[in-house]
Amino acid sequence: MHRTVESALPIVLSLLLTVPAVTYAQAPRNRPLHPGEQWVQLFNGKDLTGWVEVGKEKWTVEDGTIHGQGVSDAYGYLRTEQKYKSFWLSLRFKCEADGNSGVYFHTDFTPGTVDVSSGKQVEIDRTLNHHTGGLYGDGRGWFAWPAPEHEQVIRPTDWNDMLIKVEGNHTVVILNSIEVLNFTDPSPKSSDGYIALQLHSGGLGNMRFKDIILRDLTVR
Repeated sequence: MHRTVESALPIVLSLLLTVPAVTYAQAPRNRPLHPGEQWVQLFNGKDLTGWVEVGKEKWTVEDGTIHGQGVSDAYGYLRTEQKYKSFWLSLRFKCEADGNSGVYFHTDFTPGTVDVSSGKQVEIDRTLNHHTGGLYGDGRGWFAWPAPEHEQVIRPTDWNDMLIKVEGNHTVVILNSIEVLNFTDPSPKSSDGYIALQLHSGGLGNMRFKDIILRDLTVR
């Protein structure tokens, strides 16, 4: 039996009303979206709205990616406008030079400088065995790093998927669908701050980031 458009319309409307509300952004790659999860885009794929440059490095948007290029002898950062405490952050990155990079969280900067006054870095380095996914910072240097069997999970010249789960003093890093770090900090130095993308000093930084979405777990 064939239905006319007019007769089918009530059925279509009924189905639309029963479909759950769509969340703000897609779930991280290779992982289903669970009920109640709210993901928001931190990068719109068009410009750097919502981000603040720290330092004199070159940050541009090209083909839906954030392209960071080191052009000075200092480190450079691109930080969020908003600070975050507990969250899940999903992004994709590609290393285009040997200088390392990273994703900072719970971070702040000394005003007028590129000096990190507080915060931790999830390391990114395409050189194998350089602790990609490990934690560095808060005035302590390295304080958590992947097990040896996870030191080669990074794809040195291709796109990588990273999910960072920060819940209080507990940090989990999932790289290319493999949990490379699961660490509870017994003495955290910072618990709130910006999220920031880093470029290496000495003009060595050349990174691309895209598909940056966040699930904020903090009750505001």
